Amino acid sequence: MLFDFDSAPLNTPLPLDVTVGLLTAHLSATDQGYWTQRADSLGFTPAGFAGHSIYPSSVFAADLLIGFSQTLQDFSIMYAPEEYACDSSATLRATAYRGTTFVATATTTAPVPGTWPTGVLALSAQQAFDNVVVHYDAAPPTGGDWGPIFMADNMIVTVSADIIFANGFD
Repeated sequence: MLFDFDSAPLNTPLPLDVTVGLLTAHLSATDQGYWTQRADSLGFTPAGFAGHSIYPSSVFAADLLIGFSQTLQDFSIMYAPEEYACDSSATLRATAYRGTTFVATATTTAPVPGTWPTGVLALSAQQAFDNVVVHYDAAPPTGGDWGPIFMADNMIVTVSADIIFANGFD
């Protein structure tokens, strides 16, 4: 299921709920948080971004918290960290939980560094999960001009097979 955030009200701070089909994602944040903005609000659009995106509310790090109305087995989200002509890119981390119980974690860096480079943070787990924390984990290892924030767009999730079979979908 694709959440492109285009149905989310523009210029709205989190928390907010976005629904695709029968699945609702509740987006919230730590610290200064995030809000919905046009993907081109910086005067350019990170590669792959379009329409509305999840945009940081400040220059200070904040985690993106996403709770789901059903359990999942896969999660991915496109992101662009604040970097300006960097030779390497930041590490982002997704951590999945079932309630408050840890399930899995994964990290990634944007494959082509530069200015607001685009990457996809993906996590798959054997055990079903219902919430994910997206966290700016580490600065670009070679330094440069960067900030500990990121934009996000195009979240793709797979509902847990347990839910699909329980509802008679196979």
